[in-house]
Amino acid sequence: MQYDVFFSISQTPVDGYLPSEAEMFRSFFAQVEAADRLGYGCAWIAESHLSSQVQKQHREAVIPHWEGEVGLNVDFLQLAAQIFRRTERIEAGSAILNILCNGGPVAHAERIAAFCALHGLDPEEKRRIQIGFAAGRFDFMNRAYGIGPRNELERLAWPALKGQVFRRAAQIFTRLLRGDVLASAQIPPIQLAAEHFRSPERWSEVLALTGPVEVIPIEPFFDFEVLKIVPQEFRRDVLQLVIGSHDPVVQQEVNEVLPVQVFNLSITRPDVIEATHARMAAAYHPDGGPWRRGYMPRTVFVFLNEQPGRSPEQRRAAAEEEASAALGAYWRALDGTIDPAKVARAADNALIGDVEAVAEQVLRRFHPDDRLMLWFDFFNHDNERVIENMVAFAEGVIPRVEAALRERT
Repeated sequence: MQYDVFFSISQTPVDGYLPSEAEMFRSFFAQVEAADRLGYGCAWIAESHLSSQVQKQHREAVIPHWEGEVGLNVDFLQLAAQIFRRTERIEAGSAILNILCNGGPVAHAERIAAFCALHGLDPEEKRRIQIGFAAGRFDFMNRAYGIGPRNELERLAWPALKGQVFRRAAQIFTRLLRGDVLASAQIPPIQLAAEHFRSPERWSEVLALTGPVEVIPIEPFFDFEVLKIVPQEFRRDVLQLVIGSHDPVVQQEVNEVLPVQVFNLSITRPDVIEATHARMAAAYHPDGGPWRRGYMPRTVFVFLNEQPGRSPEQRRAAAEEEASAALGAYWRALDGTIDPAKVARAADNALIGDVEAVAEQVLRRFHPDDRLMLWFDFFNHDNERVIENMVAFAEGVIPRVEAALRERT
């Protein structure tokens, strides 16, 4: 089993306390340096754009109840350079880079190529950037860069259309990183059909505007003449792509271009996870070698309490309270309510307790070859406590899991 760490750098109030931006970044670097010393494999950093506090003034605010900022990392590549400068072993991953905003897939491909060219100048450098990429969760970030509905038809169709826009962006992004000379005319045009919609009712609403048709052609969102990114001679061995989509078609298409792994959220159903592994065993690009379960890292909340002076029962009860408070605050911020069912489902996808309880949960819930992205800083601004929990997991949970796995074999 492999162990990474997920960092949100989310500047939102917790128990009435809102750290400054400088405090947030100082805590992050202290935690990533600790993760490096403790032997975690990759630091996955959430990326966000534009003020989520200010977006509450929008006519179509997507998170109207969120206080503070969803995230302060707006440029993963700059942060990765800082991580590599401050650490010795840990890799850096984006969780997730939005390739629709900030110039779109062409700009992102060129920036990544430039980073890899500089990062790879030292022939002894082996550490990779792992680029998790997707379409972005919150549409207000994309709208500022011109990626959003352009007319009434696209507004009605947007949930389906956004996926098709990302599908084309992913093609452009991966092909340019492969080194292709490319024009947008070489990318298949978008043609919306009933199969792209989650509900027949929404497809019917769209057809009310167009009349009875089988497909609806959509004007391209990315339009450019033939081009090629530079630099081209960058070290591709220091780059790993990881797609943040569970669309089987998109997963397979990008793997026709380059080896692209899959980013997995903690709330993904077990049947979807296993179906993805089965599909990727056949679809993974041959240049990446055989598919492995660790190629789909899985985010998981960690509420660990190993504080001294308490009995195991007291530590586990305290961890349960911390989990309930943090998950409740999250759902209140996200949609304005605390839905007990949502909190319970999220808790089912979390590791909660002291080291003994958490080790037992890891062994029971995960495959021995899984790769976990451990989220310690979830709604927690206590930097010392976050690091204490990272230490407790590395020195208490992991040895117990490894010992139990050895016994099984």
